[in-house]
Amino acid sequence: MSGGEGQTPEGAEGVESESHRHGLNELIAERRAKAERLRAADSTAFPHTFAGVEPIASILDAYAHLESGQETEDVHRVAGRLSARREAGKMAFLDLVDRSGKIQLHARSDVLGEEAFKRLVSLDVGDLVGVDGAALRSRRGEISLRVQGFQVLGKALRPPPDTHAGISDVQLRYRRRELDLMASEEARKLFIDRARIVSAVRAYLDGQEFVEVETPMLQPLYGGALARPFTTHHNVLDRTLYLRIAPELYLKRLIVGGLERVYELGKNFRNEGVSFKHNPEFTTVEFYEAYADYSDIAVRLEEMVRAAAAAIDYKGELDFASPWKRITFIGSIAEATGIDLAVVRDTEGLRSQIQERGFEIRTEAPVGSRWPTICSRSSWSPSWCSPRSSWTTPWRCRRSRARIHRSPASWSAGRRLPAAWRSPTPSAS
Repeated sequence: MSGGEGQTPEGAEGVESESHRHGLNELIAERRAKAERLRAADSTAFPHTFAGVEPIASILDAYAHLESGQETEDVHRVAGRLSARREAGKMAFLDLVDRSGKIQLHARSDVLGEEAFKRLVSLDVGDLVGVDGAALRSRRGEISLRVQGFQVLGKALRPPPDTHAGISDVQLRYRRRELDLMASEEARKLFIDRARIVSAVRAYLDGQEFVEVETPMLQPLYGGALARPFTTHHNVLDRTLYLRIAPELYLKRLIVGGLERVYELGKNFRNEGVSFKHNPEFTTVEFYEAYADYSDIAVRLEEMVRAAAAAIDYKGELDFASPWKRITFIGSIAEATGIDLAVVRDTEGLRSQIQERGFEIRTEAPVGSRWPTICSRSSWSPSWCSPRSSWTTPWRCRRSRARIHRSPASWSAGRRLPAAWRSPTPSAS
């Protein structure tokens, strides 16, 4: 276990001071010595298994009816990480956390015995412990367990992140997710919700008689989307392969083959930009159905999202229960601008409509635009096809070795490349 409040964990960026490294090494050595003393004093410490563990949340739910000061005789077994410890003479109060929640432990010297009680209170925050105890509600109204026995399951050699302050360094949170999970209940819930959403999507599609398939991750020719691929080499075949950017083409082949309803839930890879909302490696679900059109797929999407929202008991501001609004592309433009493209078909008429309504006519391509598509795959290097790459990146023609820059200022409405550089079928590019 690594990391901690005010520390730079291994693998995190940053420079540790010599005094910090020295102090951390001393702390690790001290905790190693504690672990050895625990092994010597307790032959049951650090077992390979700890069977019969119940989720903490199930105990909290089962005894929510207890009144203040009321105890039960029912013994339960829980396991988790110590997140806090408070001593009060011959008594101690410890907080135990698992993925489902947190529960307070009541430990008493007269119940455990002097020796066992001392071992328990000598444990460090971050240690993994298994506990047997009876449920009660404390005088302060908190559901707790009266500790009747315990086992040390794992020794934390490094202090965990502060459970109250959490991890303020965003880079550290994303690079070391295990530390974020230790410190944040919200982070744990997010992981669990994501797993439930994935299960709900699968359950919905399986229930609609879709067949889940696995298509190749390594492809001789990437396709199904417009993106820059990751490239690798197959040593045995001695050929270049690409991590897939989409499973679309292979899924459609299965439709042609007669499977009729197929889907794949898995990873795609696109060798492009990165941000906190966008990762080159990401999970998608694609499903295809024979004898159906876009309206059928729209209904299925609505039902699938509704099922996923129900799986995590979503109670946000969005209403997934009501039928979704249906609107066409041309209809959305008409709703926003009052211009019906189904009626206004010529350029001059459209320009006149735009000016009448006071909209600005842009003569330059916005940053991030996919146009102009002017070259074929065969004559231009793969870098051209990334819509997210920088506009200052030059395009290079393999035949002529000429270079042009995708600066927005250089693309006016009337400016075009020489005819020899244009693709006869731009849509195919």
